[in-house]
This record gives sequence, structure tokens and C-alpha cells, in this order.
Amino acid sequence: MSGKVYRLTKIVGTSDESVGDAIRTAVKTTSKTVRNLDWFQVDEIRGSIKDGDVTEFQVTLNIGFRYDDED
Repeated sequence: MSGKVYRLTKIVGTSDESVGDAIRTAVKTTSKTVRNLDWFQVDEIRGSIKDGDVTEFQVTLNIGFRYDDED
């Protein structure tokens, strides 16, 4: 049988530096406990503001991981 099966999970990464860093943090942390990560999709970007300045970036990701093929 050819074809793959994926699971989609929603996660949130944060960073004081940038959106890109928030994404990398989320993916790197997830990869420590979930195998076969293949892709991500940014679902939402938001952040915190204090005294007129951005203090934190928050990125919601849909992350896809592939189920092991047991053939």
C-alpha cells in the first residue's frame, strides 16, 4: 500500500525576539517528544504589548506528523 497518514496537532510557540524564533522554539520543543514531524502551518500570530512596545510574540501552529508505517 502506498500513501501516508498524518496527524494534525495545534501548538503555540512564544518568543521575546521574533515570530520566526517562536516558530523554531515550538518545532524544536515538539520534536523532542513527537517523532516524524514533517510540516507546519502558521494559523495565528499574536503578541503582548507593554508601554507601547512588543514584549512577546505568540504563534499558533498546526503541526503535522506522520504515523509509522507498519508494513
